[in-house]
Amino acid sequence: MTKTVAVLATLDTKGAEAEFLRQKIEAFGGKALLVDLGVLGTPAARADIARAEVARAGGTALDVLLKQPTREAAQPVMVAGATKLMLAGVERGEIHALLGLGGLQGTAACTQIMRALPYGVPKVMVSTVASGNTAAYVDIKDITMMFSVGDILGLNDFTRKILANAAGAAWGMAQVGSVVKAEKRDKPLIGMTNLGVLTEGAMCALELFAKKGYEVIVFHAVGSGGRAMEQMMKEGIIGAVFDYALGEISDELFHGLRAGTPERLTVAGDLGLPQVLCPGGTEHLGILVEPNTVPAAWRDHAYVFHSPVVLAPRLSADEFVRVAKEIGKRLHHTLGKAVMMLPLAGTSRYGKEGGPLRDPAGDQAFFAALEASLPKTMEVVKMNTHAEDPAFVRAAVERLIALL
Repeated sequence: MTKTVAVLATLDTKGAEAEFLRQKIEAFGGKALLVDLGVLGTPAARADIARAEVARAGGTALDVLLKQPTREAAQPVMVAGATKLMLAGVERGEIHALLGLGGLQGTAACTQIMRALPYGVPKVMVSTVASGNTAAYVDIKDITMMFSVGDILGLNDFTRKILANAAGAAWGMAQVGSVVKAEKRDKPLIGMTNLGVLTEGAMCALELFAKKGYEVIVFHAVGSGGRAMEQMMKEGIIGAVFDYALGEISDELFHGLRAGTPERLTVAGDLGLPQVLCPGGTEHLGILVEPNTVPAAWRDHAYVFHSPVVLAPRLSADEFVRVAKEIGKRLHHTLGKAVMMLPLAGTSRYGKEGGPLRDPAGDQAFFAALEASLPKTMEVVKMNTHAEDPAFVRAAVERLIALL
């Protein structure tokens, strides 16, 4: 079957480059579908989906947009139209990959379209801004950002090589032919959060789940990881949860780099999914700093450097209690099938006996506040072990399997 790569670009300014991509994709044996996201200017390449069709799909005729043309008015329409058309093409099995071209505005438009598509659909974005912070463009979707190095404005030997690589990447990904979606299975896919200070425990859990025939997808709980896991719950991909690392709640409250969102820790409860939770990694924050520098605000806290540019300060007892109450608040609507596991000897490798952030009194205050804040319907299991102890992990895994 011939694979089709949809090429997203404004063909008035990126027409020559888009046409070059068409030629490369066809040379590989594929089909290119050029989608014009432009509004002003004359297209410099033949569109397979013309701008008028895109605008119409977005709910506004192109001639209406041209009466008082502004980027602010046009871009939402063109993005909405292209999103609708791309989703339909993917669902019909007619589009197998997306390849976008753009600078600031083009990257924003193309990646907004890409984020609306299912996980697993190949998404490659060739961008002039891909060497910077791309979080706003990628968010929690599987978008591959490729730095164009030079501006995408005219063809030359260097630009042709970059674009050829991009075409090869998108076409190659299209050959895999898989879209991640909800599937009926005898045993649900389990979502599990993890942090570097819990990895030994996470590996133990993976081994235990595998022995019982369960597959697990692990998410790095640094903000985007927890949100991605919860998005997959909403899409029906994940059917049970081992929420082993809750540091995203601590960082949200105290402005760390692992910060989640207000929705974090609420989705599994809303959906009634079986879940076992552990407040792993909540006792400290992740703070981005200048190499080996401690900001004044954290000098009175115990701390350790997780890496030269990531400071991990231990929360005070009062701060830690705030985290406990927030976790309890977010879980109070849980519909059932939930167990909270409390590792009384430390919530991470840093907080266990001998760890650089050990604080038994702070832990005791946290656990007391957390237990008091949880809904009465939630089972609480307390163990005199730390979070990575194999006995603790085994008990948590067995609890989740029992819920299933």
